[in-house]
Amino acid sequence: MPPQLSAVAIEKAYRKGAHQVPVLRGVDIALRKGEFVSIIGQSGSGKSTLLHLLGLLDTPDVGEVLLDGQRIDDLPARTRDELRNRVFGFVFQFYHLLPELNLMENVLSPLMIRHSVWSYWRRRNEFQDRAKEILQRVGLSHRLTHRPSELSGGEMQRAAIARSLVAHPSVLLADEPTGNLDTNTGREILDLLHKLNELEQLTILMVTHDP
Repeated sequence: MPPQLSAVAIEKAYRKGAHQVPVLRGVDIALRKGEFVSIIGQSGSGKSTLLHLLGLLDTPDVGEVLLDGQRIDDLPARTRDELRNRVFGFVFQFYHLLPELNLMENVLSPLMIRHSVWSYWRRRNEFQDRAKEILQRVGLSHRLTHRPSELSGGEMQRAAIARSLVAHPSVLLADEPTGNLDTNTGREILDLLHKLNELEQLTILMVTHDP
């Protein structure tokens, strides 16, 4: 059985003025379903670039990205967008919560984007139940109507994790999820990710500069 998500001989460079700056050279990685893999490295080492390539947020200059053995990085842009929205959940160092929405609305936002107005309205009770279930799991069931400005940093990251899970992704990609948190809160977020990995058999790739 092929890995759930893999990359083969990945290369990526960015242009800086008249020069090409190589970021990744000949990188291979493979994740099997239910694995929790951490990539640790200094800032500027290409960790986030690799995560973005695997999650179809960018495309490699050379090499292939595969999902269940099928190449996905060379698909048409619209197909990549649909696949990214269906397969991947993302958690970033900065929470990207919408300040004008309450916690429940923020968590529901991926489903609002994915579905037509009619489809969302027809299934709104199902989606709201899913959001409440996830918020219960991350310990925020008492904060449903609070706005991001009323939450602590740890609570906002928990909300971001809930948002990433509401649409049932099969792979969670976490880019420095503790980088904006104090040590104790960061440890709580890591414990939460490990718990989700174990309970849901969720495949997780995390990049971090913290050992």
